Amino acid sequence: MTTDSLFNRLKHPNPHLRDSAMFEIAESRDENTIPRLISILDEEDTTYRRAAVKTLGVIGVDAVPSVVESLLHSENVTVRGSAAKVLAQIAVNYPNLPFPEAGLQGLKAAINDPNPVVYIASIMALGQMGTAAYEILLESLKTTDNVAVQVAIVNALASIGEPKCAEVLTTLANNELVDSYVRQSATSALSRLDLVINFNTSSPERRV
Repeated sequence: MTTDSLFNRLKHPNPHLRDSAMFEIAESRDENTIPRLISILDEEDTTYRRAAVKTLGVIGVDAVPSVVESLLHSENVTVRGSAAKVLAQIAVNYPNLPFPEAGLQGLKAAINDPNPVVYIASIMALGQMGTAAYEILLESLKTTDNVAVQVAIVNALASIGEPKCAEVLTTLANNELVDSYVRQSATSALSRLDLVINFNTSSPERRV
């Protein structure tokens, strides 16, 4: 099957055909594959765009430099938000590989993006990075006065599943000077954090 045929198959309504094309593209990639996939991140066709995100996620760390470039410098909000989702996919697909520092720093910078689609996707992506993202999230929590950012960070800390996240969330939940919505979110996140910690404890292959 030609490269063009494989890329066309990423639009196919059948998810099995999309998935097989996705893995074949990742397997047979050349120097044009990553730029071509990134060019799809502004497509109006949601199926096509999501398939490109997933394919870049399968390609993994080799895609990180180009994806970070799009995350930080594209003028298109959809591209920036999709780039953050790619980085999250890479973290999920390769949990035992250290996540590239360039990706972590790119997501940290994107927390300051003016568009909530981008900064929330970036914070959610950091929540997939495990301990490597803890300091970034903590620093951003201390320096932002954007309640939406604070709430997203609270939820990301719960996703990391580290006991030290519980200390941060407990402090927030009990601090009456903190915005009430952030406090409520921290209380909810503590319950979820317990579940994540228990899951991680019973699954040794999870990122440590």
